[in-house]
Amino acid sequence: MHDGHEHTHHGDDLGFETVGQAVALMTYMLEHNRHHAEELHDLCHKLEAMGRGEAANLLDASVDDFRAGNAMLESALDILKGEG
Repeated sequence: MHDGHEHTHHGDDLGFETVGQAVALMTYMLEHNRHHAEELHDLCHKLEAMGRGEAANLLDASVDDFRAGNAMLESALDILKGEG
């Protein structure tokens, strides 16, 4: 159970069986997420230039949350790598 909701996990569906493989997958996901955060940041600026300030502000806030999530993912990676 996580924050009041229940669901099952299907770890086998992710294609890893070792911590090293999990680290490789999470590293890929982190870089992928960082790329998307930058794309969303650029989109935010374009929307702002189009006069869509309200949407741009919400998108900007979501990018901050995205980056915070990435920081937590990076911390988890550091722990798995024995660096944290």
